[in-house]
Amino acid sequence: MLTRTHSQTLTEQLAALFSERIRNRLLAPGARLPSVRECARQHSVSPHTVVAAYDQLLAQGLVEARRQRGFFVRQAEAADRAEPAARGAAPAAPVATVLAAAPAAPADASTLIRGMFHRQSDKPQPGMGVLPPDWLDSSFMPAAVRRVTGPAALREFSLQYGDPAGDASLRASLAQKLAGLQLPVTPAQIVTTVGATHALDIVSRTLLRAGDPVMVEEPGWAVEFARLEALGMRVLPVPRRADGPDLAVMQRYCEAHAPKLFVSVSVLHNPTGHCLSPGSAHRVLQLAAQHDFHIVEDDTYGHLAPEHATRLAVLDGLQRVIYVSGFAKVLAPNWRIGFLAAAPPLVERLLETKLLATLTTPALFERALAWCIDQGQLRRHVERIRLRLDGARGRAVKLALAHGCTLASEPAGLFGWLDTGVDTDTLTQRMLDQGYLLAPGSLFHARRQPTTLMRINFATAQDAGFWKAFGRTRDAMR
Repeated sequence: MLTRTHSQTLTEQLAALFSERIRNRLLAPGARLPSVRECARQHSVSPHTVVAAYDQLLAQGLVEARRQRGFFVRQAEAADRAEPAARGAAPAAPVATVLAAAPAAPADASTLIRGMFHRQSDKPQPGMGVLPPDWLDSSFMPAAVRRVTGPAALREFSLQYGDPAGDASLRASLAQKLAGLQLPVTPAQIVTTVGATHALDIVSRTLLRAGDPVMVEEPGWAVEFARLEALGMRVLPVPRRADGPDLAVMQRYCEAHAPKLFVSVSVLHNPTGHCLSPGSAHRVLQLAAQHDFHIVEDDTYGHLAPEHATRLAVLDGLQRVIYVSGFAKVLAPNWRIGFLAAAPPLVERLLETKLLATLTTPALFERALAWCIDQGQLRRHVERIRLRLDGARGRAVKLALAHGCTLASEPAGLFGWLDTGVDTDTLTQRMLDQGYLLAPGSLFHARRQPTTLMRINFATAQDAGFWKAFGRTRDAMR
């Protein structure tokens, strides 16, 4: 809340608030700021204060005024160029001449990632995509690191590069773990990566060239849409249903565009929580064989799912499917350990891409993870998280329903997909003022569009205070 102080006026406080959000990309380039009247109401200040604050943002080159439309965050490059000159220049158009604008859109795909590093407050953050640190805390991880960092081992890890494919002991442990999923692979078919996102990037850079069409499930992981577009790919969104992707849409894409790749989250899909059915999996593999495209299966959330859940890689035997997973979600986010598994002829190409980007990956934490897997520590740790998540899911769903939300999909895994009944882009900005970061549904579409849906993290959505604030804000919007 803005407060009157001797050191900073209300105008300066309001301008600083928007400036910080713009610089941290909590307001993305192109996002529209609230209208003068709406902003004044939200922050309990006069319209004159808002006008003066927006004038400061204009002078700093952070926003631009579009006549008859409102105020918009400038593109980063334009803002960088404009800022030095703007310090001594008048705004391009006075704030008072611009008519009321619609509420601001939330930030782009990087918002949720940046939110992990720039927390809005000490309050629980229902929009986050990770488990709370206290859920991940354990005594066995420090023990694992101590076990593999004796003087000789530490010297080996520090003074020479490791195996480009990854630590041999970890790849052996992963091969054994995948066998438990009925996916028989050899250690030579596995390449370790700097997290699962790095694995997805290696696959894209190996199999695709700029302009290639790629099918991606929608709603889907916001970062994946952004990453593929940054690489110059043509993103073809495939509607995701409860049993799998819309096969009719995939068929039309195959006939019209000849896509090179399909990116899928078969198990505990983000954000809906859906799991692929065997029938849909069989048909997807038929399409891949018929139209000659690869499939990358992102099994990041598979740790939280039953082992018998349907996986494309298992049915396909890694002929066309590249399997990707990691451990940041359930074990140690800062260890940044992921991996991919593929058919032998493709592994060398994937490894070549890894070599060009990172040479190798740090072996110390990989060796520690291998010990955690071999000793059964990881399995027991995940079982505890599953039990805790089951309880959190029930409580979060009860609170969501009590505050007027409806379930857009059956609750499962880490995420809930809810219908709020109001535009969640606007809701996100208003809740941000109260210290809560949400994940609006528009972030999970290849082309952002208004929606009443939002994703919640069951582990961080159990706070009654959040839901009370949510209810008040939503009712005010209505």
